[in-house]
Amino acid sequence: MTEMLLLDPVQVLQGPGHAVEIGGAALFRDGRLEALGDTARTAGRAADITAQDAAHQLLAPCLVDAHSFLHEPFQGQGETLTSLMRSAGAGGFGQIALLPDGNARCERPEHLQGFQLKDCDVDVHLWAGFSQGGDGERLTPHADLIEAGAVGLSDGGSIPSMALIDRALTLGECGSAPILIAPLDLNLRGEGLLREGPEALRAGWPGDPPSSETVPLSQLAQLQQEHPDRRLLVMGVSTAESVALLQRQPKRPGSTVSWWHLIQSSNDSAATAASWFVSPSLGNEGDRQGLIEGLRNGVIDAVAVHALPLDDEECLLPPDQRQRGVTGHQHVLPALWQALVVTHGWSAEQLWAILSFKPSTLLGLKPEQLAIGSNRWLLFDPELTWTPSRDDPSASNAANQPWLHRAITGKVVDCGLRTPESHCG
Repeated sequence: MTEMLLLDPVQVLQGPGHAVEIGGAALFRDGRLEALGDTARTAGRAADITAQDAAHQLLAPCLVDAHSFLHEPFQGQGETLTSLMRSAGAGGFGQIALLPDGNARCERPEHLQGFQLKDCDVDVHLWAGFSQGGDGERLTPHADLIEAGAVGLSDGGSIPSMALIDRALTLGECGSAPILIAPLDLNLRGEGLLREGPEALRAGWPGDPPSSETVPLSQLAQLQQEHPDRRLLVMGVSTAESVALLQRQPKRPGSTVSWWHLIQSSNDSAATAASWFVSPSLGNEGDRQGLIEGLRNGVIDAVAVHALPLDDEECLLPPDQRQRGVTGHQHVLPALWQALVVTHGWSAEQLWAILSFKPSTLLGLKPEQLAIGSNRWLLFDPELTWTPSRDDPSASNAANQPWLHRAITGKVVDCGLRTPESHCG
Protein backbone atom coordinates (compact mmCIF):
# COMPACT_ATOMS: atom_id res chain seq x y z
CA MET A 1 0.00 0.00 0.00
CA THR A 2 1.32 3.41 -0.98
CA GLU A 3 2.11 5.71 1.95
CA MET A 4 2.13 9.45 1.35
CA LEU A 5 3.19 12.25 3.69
CA LEU A 6 2.92 16.00 3.24
CA LEU A 7 5.01 18.29 5.43
CA ASP A 8 3.68 21.84 5.21
CA PRO A 9 5.16 24.03 6.45
CA VAL A 10 8.71 22.69 6.90
CA GLN A 11 12.17 24.22 6.61
CA VAL A 12 14.05 22.89 3.57
CA LEU A 13 17.78 22.82 2.79
CA GLN A 14 18.20 21.33 -0.68
CA GLY A 15 21.99 21.12 -0.88
CA PRO A 16 25.25 23.05 -1.18
CA GLY A 17 24.79 26.58 -2.48
CA HIS A 18 21.16 26.71 -1.33
CA ALA A 19 19.74 28.72 1.55
CA VAL A 20 17.28 27.21 4.00
CA GLU A 21 13.73 27.85 2.83
CA ILE A 22 11.41 28.79 5.68
CA GLY A 23 7.79 27.75 5.22
CA GLY A 24 8.52 25.24 2.48
CA ALA A 25 6.62 22.06 1.72
CA ALA A 26 7.62 18.48 0.90
CA LEU A 27 5.63 15.49 -0.32
CA PHE A 28 6.85 11.92 0.18
CA ARG A 29 5.66 8.67 -1.37
CA ASP A 30 6.85 5.42 0.23
CA GLY A 31 9.81 7.18 1.82
CA ARG A 32 10.96 8.93 -1.36
CA LEU A 33 10.80 12.65 -2.00
CA GLU A 34 7.96 13.21 -4.46
CA ALA A 35 7.82 17.02 -4.73
CA LEU A 36 8.83 20.28 -3.05
CA GLY A 37 7.19 23.68 -2.62
CA ASP A 38 3.94 24.55 -4.38
CA THR A 39 4.19 21.41 -6.50
CA ALA A 40 4.07 19.35 -3.29
CA ARG A 41 1.08 21.33 -2.00
CA THR A 42 -0.86 20.92 -5.24
CA ALA A 43 -0.17 17.18 -5.41
CA GLY A 44 -1.03 16.79 -1.74
CA ARG A 45 -4.40 18.50 -2.17
CA ALA A 46 -5.14 16.38 -5.24
CA ALA A 47 -4.48 13.23 -3.20
CA ASP A 48 -6.53 14.58 -0.27
CA ILE A 49 -3.57 14.36 2.12
CA THR A 50 -3.73 16.21 5.41
CA ALA A 51 -0.60 18.32 5.83
CA GLN A 52 1.61 17.76 8.88
CA ASP A 53 2.87 20.96 10.50
CA ALA A 54 6.67 20.71 10.76
CA ALA A 55 7.46 24.43 10.79
CA HIS A 56 10.30 24.08 13.31
CA GLN A 57 11.80 20.97 11.69
CA LEU A 58 14.47 20.85 8.99
CA LEU A 59 14.39 18.64 5.91
CA ALA A 60 17.95 18.30 4.67
CA PRO A 61 20.43 16.02 2.87
CA CYS A 62 22.09 13.12 4.66
CA LEU A 63 25.32 13.57 6.62
CA VAL A 64 28.76 12.16 5.72
CA ASP A 65 31.34 10.70 8.12
CA ALA A 66 34.82 11.00 6.60
CA HIS A 67 36.50 8.53 8.95
CA SER A 68 35.60 6.07 11.69
CA PHE A 69 36.94 2.76 13.00
CA LEU A 70 35.21 -0.63 13.07
CA HIS A 71 37.51 -3.36 14.37
CA GLU A 72 35.17 -6.36 13.90
CA PRO A 73 32.76 -5.51 11.07
CA PHE A 74 31.25 -8.97 10.63
CA GLN A 75 31.29 -10.58 14.05
CA GLY A 76 31.91 -9.80 17.70
CA GLN A 77 30.07 -8.88 20.87
CA GLY A 78 30.10 -5.15 20.25
CA GLU A 79 29.54 -2.98 17.19
CA THR A 80 29.31 -4.73 13.84
CA LEU A 81 28.76 -3.39 10.35
CA THR A 82 25.05 -4.17 10.65
CA SER A 83 24.58 -2.35 13.97
CA LEU A 84 26.74 0.57 12.81
CA MET A 85 24.71 1.05 9.64
CA ARG A 86 21.50 0.90 11.66
CA SER A 87 22.57 3.48 14.25
CA ALA A 88 24.38 5.75 11.78
CA GLY A 89 21.36 5.77 9.48
CA ALA A 90 19.13 6.64 12.42
CA GLY A 91 21.47 9.57 13.08
CA GLY A 92 21.08 10.82 9.52
CA PHE A 93 24.41 9.59 8.14
CA GLY A 94 24.13 8.40 4.57
CA GLN A 95 27.82 7.71 4.02
CA ILE A 96 30.62 6.42 6.25
CA ALA A 97 34.29 5.90 5.38
CA LEU A 98 35.94 3.18 7.49
CA LEU A 99 39.61 3.36 8.45
CA PRO A 100 41.99 0.38 8.19
CA ASP A 101 41.58 -1.45 11.49
CA GLY A 102 41.43 -5.10 12.55
CA ASN A 103 39.32 -7.10 10.11
CA ALA A 104 38.46 -3.89 8.28
CA ARG A 105 42.09 -3.43 7.25
CA CYS A 106 42.25 -3.54 3.45
CA GLU A 107 45.68 -3.92 1.90
CA ARG A 108 44.82 -5.84 -1.28
CA PRO A 109 42.08 -5.16 -3.83
CA GLU A 110 40.11 -8.28 -2.84
CA HIS A 111 39.91 -6.98 0.75
CA LEU A 112 37.63 -4.17 -0.40
CA GLN A 113 34.68 -6.46 -1.12
CA GLY A 114 31.68 -7.34 1.05
CA PHE A 115 31.18 -4.14 3.04
CA GLN A 116 28.02 -2.87 1.35
CA LEU A 117 25.07 -4.54 3.08
CA LYS A 118 22.06 -5.78 1.15
CA ASP A 119 18.95 -3.57 1.37
CA CYS A 120 20.93 -0.85 3.14
CA ASP A 121 21.18 2.68 1.75
CA VAL A 122 24.01 3.84 4.00
CA ASP A 123 27.02 3.86 1.67
CA VAL A 124 30.23 2.35 3.05
CA HIS A 125 33.55 3.64 1.74
CA LEU A 126 36.92 2.19 2.68
CA TRP A 127 40.26 3.79 3.39
CA ALA A 128 42.82 1.25 2.21
CA GLY A 129 45.99 0.63 4.20
CA PHE A 130 48.79 3.08 3.37
CA SER A 131 51.57 0.76 4.54
CA GLN A 132 51.79 -3.01 4.80
CA GLY A 133 50.49 -4.18 8.16
CA GLY A 134 50.39 -0.56 9.26
CA ASP A 135 54.13 -0.76 10.02
CA GLY A 136 54.78 2.60 8.39
CA GLU A 137 57.76 1.25 6.48
CA ARG A 138 56.50 -0.56 3.33
CA LEU A 139 53.90 0.75 0.89
CA THR A 140 50.82 -1.19 -0.12
CA PRO A 141 49.90 -1.31 -3.86
CA HIS A 142 48.34 2.15 -3.89
CA ALA A 143 47.33 2.26 -7.55
CA ASP A 144 45.65 -1.16 -7.42
CA LEU A 145 43.74 -0.27 -4.25
CA ILE A 146 42.43 3.00 -5.65
CA GLU A 147 41.43 1.31 -8.91
CA ALA A 148 39.57 -1.33 -6.87
CA GLY A 149 37.46 1.35 -5.20
CA ALA A 150 39.29 2.57 -2.10
CA VAL A 151 38.38 6.16 -1.29
CA GLY A 152 41.97 6.91 -0.29
CA LEU A 153 44.96 5.65 1.72
CA SER A 154 45.49 5.79 5.48
CA ASP A 155 47.12 3.93 8.34
CA GLY A 156 44.32 4.89 10.71
CA GLY A 157 45.60 6.12 14.05
CA SER A 158 49.23 5.29 13.23
CA ILE A 159 51.56 7.69 11.47
CA PRO A 160 53.95 6.26 8.87
CA SER A 161 57.50 7.51 8.67
CA MET A 162 57.79 10.89 6.96
CA ALA A 163 60.24 9.33 4.50
CA LEU A 164 57.58 6.80 3.44
CA ILE A 165 54.93 9.51 3.07
CA ASP A 166 57.35 11.54 0.97
CA ARG A 167 58.06 8.49 -1.19
CA ALA A 168 54.35 7.84 -1.72
CA LEU A 169 53.71 11.46 -2.66
CA THR A 170 56.65 11.42 -5.07
CA LEU A 171 55.51 8.18 -6.73
CA GLY A 172 51.97 9.53 -6.97
CA GLU A 173 50.37 6.11 -7.44
CA CYS A 174 47.35 7.34 -5.49
CA GLY A 175 46.57 9.80 -8.29
CA SER A 176 43.98 12.34 -7.16
CA ALA A 177 42.85 10.19 -4.20
CA PRO A 178 43.64 11.55 -0.73
CA ILE A 179 46.21 10.27 1.75
CA LEU A 180 44.85 10.65 5.29
CA ILE A 181 47.45 10.89 8.06
CA ALA A 182 47.03 11.27 11.83
CA PRO A 183 49.50 13.90 13.14
CA LEU A 184 50.49 11.99 16.26
CA ASP A 185 53.99 11.34 17.59
CA LEU A 186 53.54 8.46 20.03
CA ASN A 187 56.98 8.99 21.55
CA LEU A 188 56.13 12.58 22.44
CA ARG A 189 52.68 11.62 23.71
CA GLY A 190 54.07 8.92 25.96
CA GLU A 191 51.45 7.84 28.48
CA GLY A 192 49.53 11.13 28.19
CA LEU A 193 45.74 10.80 28.45
CA LEU A 194 44.66 14.46 28.49
CA ARG A 195 46.31 17.41 26.79
CA GLU A 196 49.03 18.79 29.06
CA GLY A 197 47.83 21.53 31.43
CA PRO A 198 46.34 22.33 34.85
CA GLU A 199 43.25 20.24 34.14
CA ALA A 200 45.28 17.06 33.64
CA LEU A 201 47.32 17.82 36.76
CA ARG A 202 44.22 18.41 38.91
CA ALA A 203 42.65 15.18 37.68
CA GLY A 204 45.86 13.23 38.24
CA TRP A 205 46.12 12.00 34.66
CA PRO A 206 49.38 11.98 32.63
CA GLY A 207 49.64 14.97 30.30
CA ASP A 208 50.03 14.87 26.53
CA PRO A 209 52.11 17.83 25.25
CA PRO A 210 50.79 19.83 22.27
CA SER A 211 54.07 19.06 20.52
CA SER A 212 52.95 15.44 20.03
CA GLU A 213 50.62 16.89 17.39
CA THR A 214 52.32 20.08 16.20
CA VAL A 215 55.69 18.46 15.44
CA PRO A 216 54.33 15.86 12.98
CA LEU A 217 51.78 18.38 11.69
CA SER A 218 54.53 20.83 10.73
CA GLN A 219 56.30 18.01 8.86
CA LEU A 220 53.12 17.07 7.03
CA ALA A 221 52.50 20.72 6.13
CA GLN A 222 56.02 20.90 4.67
CA LEU A 223 55.39 17.77 2.60
CA GLN A 224 52.24 19.39 1.21
CA GLN A 225 54.30 22.40 0.12
CA GLU A 226 56.78 20.09 -1.62
CA HIS A 227 54.01 18.10 -3.34
CA PRO A 228 51.33 20.70 -4.13
CA ASP A 229 49.57 18.46 -6.67
CA ARG A 230 48.93 15.67 -4.16
CA ARG A 231 45.97 15.51 -1.75
CA LEU A 232 47.31 15.18 1.77
CA LEU A 233 44.69 15.20 4.53
CA VAL A 234 45.37 15.70 8.24
CA MET A 235 43.13 13.55 10.43
CA GLY A 236 41.75 14.95 13.66
CA VAL A 237 43.30 18.34 14.44
CA SER A 238 42.85 18.85 18.18
CA THR A 239 44.72 21.92 19.46
CA ALA A 240 44.58 25.69 18.98
CA GLU A 241 48.32 25.58 18.21
CA SER A 242 47.64 23.24 15.28
CA VAL A 243 44.94 25.55 13.91
CA ALA A 244 47.38 28.47 14.05
CA LEU A 245 50.07 26.37 12.36
CA LEU A 246 47.73 25.39 9.52
CA GLN A 247 46.57 28.97 9.10
CA ARG A 248 50.15 30.07 8.39
CA GLN A 249 50.63 27.62 5.53
CA PRO A 250 50.64 29.04 1.98
CA LYS A 251 49.12 25.74 0.78
CA ARG A 252 47.29 23.91 3.54
CA PRO A 253 46.66 20.19 3.56
CA GLY A 254 43.01 19.31 4.03
CA SER A 255 42.02 18.60 7.62
CA THR A 256 39.28 17.24 9.85
CA VAL A 257 38.32 17.51 13.51
CA SER A 258 36.43 15.01 15.64
CA TRP A 259 32.95 16.09 16.80
CA TRP A 260 33.86 15.22 20.41
CA HIS A 261 36.64 17.85 20.47
CA LEU A 262 34.07 20.50 19.51
CA ILE A 263 31.70 19.84 22.41
CA GLN A 264 34.00 18.74 25.25
CA SER A 265 37.25 19.96 26.74
CA SER A 266 39.46 19.01 29.65
CA ASN A 267 37.78 21.84 31.58
CA ASP A 268 34.59 19.75 31.67
CA SER A 269 34.26 17.32 34.55
CA ALA A 270 32.96 14.67 32.15
CA ALA A 271 36.17 14.88 30.16
CA THR A 272 38.27 13.61 33.05
CA ALA A 273 36.11 10.51 33.54
CA ALA A 274 38.20 7.47 32.72
CA SER A 275 35.58 6.29 30.21
CA TRP A 276 36.09 9.14 27.73
CA PHE A 277 39.77 9.29 26.93
CA VAL A 278 40.20 9.77 23.19
CA SER A 279 42.92 9.98 20.58
CA PRO A 280 43.96 12.65 19.86
CA SER A 281 43.89 13.76 23.48
CA LEU A 282 41.22 16.19 24.59
CA GLY A 283 42.48 19.75 25.04
CA ASN A 284 41.34 22.66 27.18
CA GLU A 285 38.56 25.17 26.51
CA GLY A 286 40.95 27.37 24.54
CA ASP A 287 41.64 24.45 22.22
CA ARG A 288 37.92 23.79 21.76
CA GLN A 289 37.19 27.42 20.89
CA GLY A 290 40.20 27.49 18.56
CA LEU A 291 38.91 24.43 16.71
CA ILE A 292 35.45 25.97 16.33
CA GLU A 293 36.98 29.17 14.95
CA GLY A 294 39.20 27.11 12.62
CA LEU A 295 36.11 25.43 11.21
CA ARG A 296 34.26 28.71 10.88
CA ASN A 297 37.02 30.40 8.88
CA GLY A 298 37.82 27.35 6.75
CA VAL A 299 41.25 26.48 8.16
CA ILE A 300 39.75 23.11 9.15
CA ASP A 301 37.63 21.62 6.39
CA ALA A 302 35.22 19.18 7.96
CA VAL A 303 33.95 17.33 11.02
CA ALA A 304 34.35 13.55 11.28
CA VAL A 305 32.69 11.27 13.78
CA HIS A 306 35.95 9.33 14.17
CA ALA A 307 34.03 6.67 16.08
CA LEU A 308 35.95 3.91 17.81
CA PRO A 309 33.33 1.54 19.25
CA LEU A 310 34.22 -0.68 22.24
CA ASP A 311 32.27 -3.52 23.79
CA ASP A 312 31.38 -3.89 27.47
CA GLU A 313 34.44 -5.98 28.36
CA GLU A 314 36.83 -3.53 26.72
CA CYS A 315 35.31 -0.65 28.67
CA LEU A 316 36.12 -2.44 31.96
CA LEU A 317 39.85 -2.28 31.25
CA PRO A 318 41.99 0.47 32.87
CA PRO A 319 42.34 3.60 30.70
CA ASP A 320 45.95 2.88 29.76
CA GLN A 321 45.10 -0.67 28.63
CA ARG A 322 42.26 -0.05 26.20
CA GLN A 323 41.80 1.81 22.98
CA ARG A 324 40.93 5.49 23.34
CA GLY A 325 37.76 6.71 21.72
CA VAL A 326 34.01 7.32 21.83
CA THR A 327 31.18 6.61 19.43
CA GLY A 328 27.56 7.63 18.85
CA HIS A 329 26.56 8.72 15.35
CA GLN A 330 23.03 9.48 16.60
CA HIS A 331 24.43 12.05 19.04
CA VAL A 332 26.55 14.05 16.60
CA LEU A 333 23.99 16.28 14.88
CA PRO A 334 22.09 17.19 18.09
CA ALA A 335 25.35 17.93 19.92
CA LEU A 336 26.78 20.13 17.19
CA TRP A 337 23.45 21.91 16.66
CA GLN A 338 23.52 22.93 20.31
CA ALA A 339 27.23 23.79 20.35
CA LEU A 340 27.44 25.66 17.03
CA VAL A 341 23.96 26.82 16.02
CA VAL A 342 22.43 27.55 19.43
CA THR A 343 25.54 28.68 21.30
CA HIS A 344 27.69 30.23 18.55
CA GLY A 345 24.99 31.44 16.18
CA TRP A 346 25.95 29.33 13.18
CA SER A 347 23.41 28.83 10.42
CA ALA A 348 22.07 25.44 9.38
CA GLU A 349 23.85 25.96 6.05
CA GLN A 350 27.21 26.33 7.84
CA LEU A 351 26.59 23.22 9.93
CA TRP A 352 25.65 21.08 6.91
CA ALA A 353 28.74 22.32 5.08
CA ILE A 354 31.08 20.80 7.69
CA LEU A 355 28.97 17.70 8.42
CA SER A 356 27.91 16.73 4.89
CA PHE A 357 29.06 18.76 1.91
CA LYS A 358 32.75 19.28 2.75
CA PRO A 359 33.31 15.72 4.02
CA SER A 360 32.02 14.55 0.62
CA THR A 361 34.53 16.82 -1.09
CA LEU A 362 37.39 15.46 1.01
CA LEU A 363 36.40 11.93 0.00
CA GLY A 364 36.19 12.90 -3.66
CA LEU A 365 32.43 12.24 -3.76
CA LYS A 366 29.45 14.18 -5.04
CA PRO A 367 27.81 16.07 -2.18
CA GLU A 368 24.54 14.83 -0.76
CA GLN A 369 21.48 16.82 -1.82
CA LEU A 370 17.72 16.49 -1.89
CA ALA A 371 16.52 15.05 -5.18
CA ILE A 372 13.07 14.18 -6.45
CA GLY A 373 12.59 10.41 -6.39
CA SER A 374 15.38 9.89 -3.86
CA ASN A 375 15.19 8.55 -0.30
CA ARG A 376 18.42 10.27 0.76
CA TRP A 377 16.95 12.81 3.17
CA LEU A 378 16.63 13.39 6.89
CA LEU A 379 14.16 15.31 9.03
CA PHE A 380 15.71 16.98 12.07
CA ASP A 381 13.78 18.37 15.03
CA PRO A 382 16.08 20.76 16.95
CA GLU A 383 13.60 21.13 19.82
CA LEU A 384 12.83 17.49 20.65
CA THR A 385 14.42 16.24 23.88
CA TRP A 386 15.15 12.52 24.17
CA THR A 387 17.33 10.15 26.18
CA PRO A 388 19.55 7.68 24.28
CA SER A 389 19.45 4.08 25.43
CA ARG A 390 21.05 0.89 24.16
CA ASP A 391 17.58 -0.66 24.30
CA ASP A 392 16.39 1.51 21.41
CA PRO A 393 15.83 -0.57 18.23
CA SER A 394 18.17 1.70 16.24
CA ALA A 395 20.82 2.07 18.96
CA SER A 396 24.49 1.28 18.51
CA ASN A 397 25.84 -1.89 20.14
CA ALA A 398 28.88 -0.01 21.44
CA ALA A 399 29.33 0.49 25.18
CA ASN A 400 31.40 3.70 24.95
CA GLN A 401 28.64 6.13 24.01
CA PRO A 402 29.20 9.09 26.34
CA TRP A 403 25.64 10.42 26.20
CA LEU A 404 23.77 7.25 27.02
CA HIS A 405 20.96 7.86 29.56
CA ARG A 406 21.52 11.61 29.33
CA ALA A 407 18.86 13.96 27.95
CA ILE A 408 19.75 15.41 24.54
CA THR A 409 17.93 18.22 22.74
CA GLY A 410 17.60 17.67 19.00
CA LYS A 411 16.93 14.45 17.10
CA VAL A 412 16.69 13.04 13.60
CA VAL A 413 13.02 12.06 13.75
CA ASP A 414 12.80 10.45 10.32
CA CYS A 415 14.84 9.68 7.23
CA GLY A 416 14.33 7.83 3.99
CA LEU A 417 17.34 5.53 4.21
CA ARG A 418 16.81 1.81 4.50
CA THR A 419 18.96 0.33 7.27
CA PRO A 420 19.34 -3.23 8.59
CA GLU A 421 16.45 -4.52 10.68
CA SER A 422 14.86 -1.13 11.31
CA HIS A 423 13.88 2.19 9.78
CA CYS A 424 15.13 5.57 10.95
CA GLY A 425 12.88 7.34 13.42
